[in-house]
Amino acid sequence: MSHSTIDAVAQALVHARGAHVASPAAEVAGGLAQADEAYAVQQQVAQALGWFGEAPPRYWKAGGPSRDAVLTHAPLPPRGVWTSPATAGDWPFHLRGIEAEIALRIGRDVDAASAATLAVDGARALVDAMTVSIEIVDSRWQEALDAPALCKLADLQSHGALVLGEWVPFVARDWAAQACEVRIGARATLMRRGTHSLGDPAWLLPAWLRHATRHGETVAAGTVVTTGTWVGILEAGEGDLVTAEFPGIGHASVQL
Repeated sequence: MSHSTIDAVAQALVHARGAHVASPAAEVAGGLAQADEAYAVQQQVAQALGWFGEAPPRYWKAGGPSRDAVLTHAPLPPRGVWTSPATAGDWPFHLRGIEAEIALRIGRDVDAASAATLAVDGARALVDAMTVSIEIVDSRWQEALDAPALCKLADLQSHGALVLGEWVPFVARDWAAQACEVRIGARATLMRRGTHSLGDPAWLLPAWLRHATRHGETVAAGTVVTTGTWVGILEAGEGDLVTAEFPGIGHASVQL
């Protein structure tokens, strides 16, 4: 792992965030050869911008396109996590991609030793609540969603902001039958059913908890992870009102 190349990628992202501009990923993409380097960039950017202080992150995103894929993870800046109904105001977006998701909240502390042997059923038992979430996808790279995969991972897997609905108790559900409805502006409501890429939002919990505790950290009770889109990435624009509803669970909204 080259610290100089990691520094270069991190500096490009810090500059992009500070100046509210997009940086060219092509100039630094060659510096990232593996996921651990992209995660090192995430950590360096967070430290440079003072996102978490001395405390561990309390909000995360995790997921992947299938159970056969390597899952990815990103700690989320707390200022960009909003309670529904939310208003984006002058938040500096380059893109406004919309993902409708389910977020899960961990009910007790999880340390590295506990996470190391965790299976899905045991991880599911750690969850005390769930809610509807809207992730607003954005990028600090000029290439946006066409940037190299490791550059997108370094950029918090193209995270812009997260909106959380009302928390409800986490109970077993038939996720294959779960409906999801999204409305953007005046467009017709988009409806999907059973379309979570992993089949069960909780399936990713063991991998995420092992990642979040990999350096000896503890994931504190109350930590939230949003678990991946049910609708792909939908395009929204400035001025749109976005609503997402999962019948039987709840809804969330954000005014862009």
